Amino acid sequence: MDAIEEVEIPTRVKESNSDDPSQRQQLPAKKHLGWWLRIFLYTVFLLAGQSTATLLGRLYYDKGGNSKWMATLVQSAGFPILIPLLLFFPRSSASAEASESAAATITSLLLLYLFFGLLLAGDNMMYSYGLLYLPVSTYSLVCATQLAFNALFSFLLNSQKFTALTFNSLVLVTISATLLAVHPDSADSTTQASKSKYIIGFLCTLGASATYSLYLSLLELSFKKIIKRETFDAVLDMQIYPSLVATCASIVGLFASGEWINLRAEMKGFQKGKVSYVMTLVWTAITWQISSVGLLGLIFEVSSLFSNVISTVSLPIIPILAVIFFHDKMDGVKVMALLLAIWGFLSYVYQHYLDEFKRQSSKPVANEMQC
Repeated sequence: MDAIEEVEIPTRVKESNSDDPSQRQQLPAKKHLGWWLRIFLYTVFLLAGQSTATLLGRLYYDKGGNSKWMATLVQSAGFPILIPLLLFFPRSSASAEASESAAATITSLLLLYLFFGLLLAGDNMMYSYGLLYLPVSTYSLVCATQLAFNALFSFLLNSQKFTALTFNSLVLVTISATLLAVHPDSADSTTQASKSKYIIGFLCTLGASATYSLYLSLLELSFKKIIKRETFDAVLDMQIYPSLVATCASIVGLFASGEWINLRAEMKGFQKGKVSYVMTLVWTAITWQISSVGLLGLIFEVSSLFSNVISTVSLPIIPILAVIFFHDKMDGVKVMALLLAIWGFLSYVYQHYLDEFKRQSSKPVANEMQC
């Protein structure tokens, strides 16, 4: 509904043909304030959901959980809580016209949902391995490589410019990840992970970061080339249906691997008790979906590139929380990796700010030419 109002506001101002500048600027100012409020809300959802879900995922392993397929399942199984949003954001007339004009056929959409769902299932599995074999602080720092992969895939698939600041960000994040790769002694004592498991966890987390960056770039490309509409209901569809596919794939993996046989014993042996076991899994699923709502909102309001940048803001948050709640060790190498990653993140954000400032500055010129 907000999207419809935003489209109508400039139309009304244009049709009134009023010469009063204050009247022309009043509605866009209100709209601008509402936009910033939504951006703030979506950012809180994304950061709070992502940080909490990551810590709960570590808690599951730390207190006796051992099923990698269960940890994979809960990352997508909470999608039903998004369905009520379809009632608050009904399909607009624009989306109906798009479907009638066959901008995206049912077959192509089904294939798209299937592809993204399987991609998410594989991505979630790699994240599960990474969180199992790495301490939370190391895991979150390796996840920062998502910035470098996002810059690469945005350049290759979304025609994003590769600037000096972007390259600087890529180099810094790569060095940060390399420090962690050659310093396996940073693995936390609570995990008792061997060197080989540390390497597996590192590579899986690195692969998951690359896959997720590819997912976001392909998602943006799909909206431009196949779906051809960027309404909130379309964004919801691209979260709900692929999550359904990912959930089904995870359930198949859970039964095919035989891990389901040990779930009852795992629940009984959970250090916090059966209720805590269930609630840990339930809230992990819910917080991942809260994070998804924030991610979807930022994609809809700004872009997938911006949402990816915001998601990495949790970079300095999660290691600090990991030290507090899981007593992760923050040695000199980790601190250096953290500082390099933050430096790379700030370079990336500043480049995005310059791009956005340039885009906003060109709007008045374009509007004057249209007039």
